[in-house]
Amino acid sequence: MASLINALPGSAAQGLIWGILAIGVYITYKVLDYADLTVDGSLATGGAVAVMCIIGGMDPYFAMVMAFGAGMLAGLATGLFHTVFGIPPILSGILTQLGLYSVNMRILGKSNQAVSVDQYELIVSLRYIQEACITAGVCCLIITFVLYWFFGTELGAAVRATGCNQNMARAQGINTSSQKVLGLVISNGLVGVSGALYAQYQGSADVNMGRGAIVIGLAAVIIGEVVFGKIFHNFALRMLAAVIGAIIYFIVIAVVLQLGLSTNDLKLFSALIVALFLAIPHLKGRYFAAAGRKGGADA
Repeated sequence: MASLINALPGSAAQGLIWGILAIGVYITYKVLDYADLTVDGSLATGGAVAVMCIIGGMDPYFAMVMAFGAGMLAGLATGLFHTVFGIPPILSGILTQLGLYSVNMRILGKSNQAVSVDQYELIVSLRYIQEACITAGVCCLIITFVLYWFFGTELGAAVRATGCNQNMARAQGINTSSQKVLGLVISNGLVGVSGALYAQYQGSADVNMGRGAIVIGLAAVIIGEVVFGKIFHNFALRMLAAVIGAIIYFIVIAVVLQLGLSTNDLKLFSALIVALFLAIPHLKGRYFAAAGRKGGADA
């Protein structure tokens, strides 16, 4: 029990850092209604760009901006694949993700590049977990506030309308193709920021650090929706629910690891968590609603 309690701050820090990715996934999955698999590549791209910029002597905050820009370019590539070349959403994300592996190798120069807090001034570090929690938490709040403002503007409303009903959006004169590209650019830009923070937190960037990121992002969004969906109705609160979902996800992982689960089984366990929370709304609607109707009829 003591080891579990000691592991909770680290889980919270990871959850907050990955919560930025969860917000990005929320934009594509819930707002844009777009199945984007680019994040497995753009997370590593953000981390690689940030680490190489920091090693090159750049200010870490400016390196975060560069990571945001790199993620935006990845989202732009996916958006153009879909809107210009007519490639389906899932395949367009897969193509970008595959291409980013080589891009990330070019950026890093090798498969892994370390960045030590002893040598460089990092924004977050595994060595200072409390400070990492505060920094990542502030970042999540700022991003949520900015996105809440943006999606309340005319341009942001056009993105939301595109995800809600493309035909109706086109009838209102909205260029749905450009709105899809914009949503993907913003989403993957945030994923790049998450990758930049995560690379600094763990002290290295790796070409494989984004493998399975979409599963974690979906898990965070779905957990947040299932737990807080009936409580949080405001758009900003729904984005924060995704962040809290990421924290819950990493806490559950920490608990499971303390119970003796092999780390080799983490991906399988992650997939099962996502499947479980995806199934909960369906099961509730199918069985509990049916039970309620039956009880009402008997009465």
